[in-house]
Amino acid sequence: MPRVSTQEFERLPLRVHTFLAGVPLHDVWSVDLPRWRAGVTLDEFLRTANNGKLDMCGCSKSSCYSRPPHSCACCSTFVFSLDGSSVGIASQPATAGKSFATRLTDTDRSRSLGAAGRRDGFFRVVYRLENEQLVELINRTAHAAALSALVETATAYRFYLGVYVSSVSRFTPFYMALIDPVRKLIVYPSLLHSVRARWNQAFGTG
Repeated sequence: MPRVSTQEFERLPLRVHTFLAGVPLHDVWSVDLPRWRAGVTLDEFLRTANNGKLDMCGCSKSSCYSRPPHSCACCSTFVFSLDGSSVGIASQPATAGKSFATRLTDTDRSRSLGAAGRRDGFFRVVYRLENEQLVELINRTAHAAALSALVETATAYRFYLGVYVSSVSRFTPFYMALIDPVRKLIVYPSLLHSVRARWNQAFGTG
């Protein structure tokens, strides 16, 4: 699953570019999906897969928490790592003053298809547009946001996953460097394979 250049990602017409201005973009990954039909949006994909029970990691919530397959377990490991559990740092809830949701304009709120602050797995939704969703997680290690986007091309769809990380202490850069190998070699490939499988399940012809 390829890592995407910052230049390619920033050329996409996404709200996140201005919305998270000043927040470091840690990395971006993508997976190409078959173009079974035209006009599929990210919102339709998220609602259709598993009857609306697909969370941002590409797993059905029921399978993630009852009988987690490999990909869900990897995603959960990533989430718990950012949550600080792996190094004994207690999670702290997102507060109104810290959440990226404080950046939402009235226009953003009126366009969003999901209420800010709603839980999405281990994350909380900041906004969901037709082809773009931003979720966040805040703890004592990092303030992280994950951007999911779906772009239709002439022959396929491309699903993008962008990760933004804002430091909350001097430990944040060290910690992100520590978990980077696991994220890049195991978590992201497994996560994007799961997205492709859910896409084929939702829109495949057989």
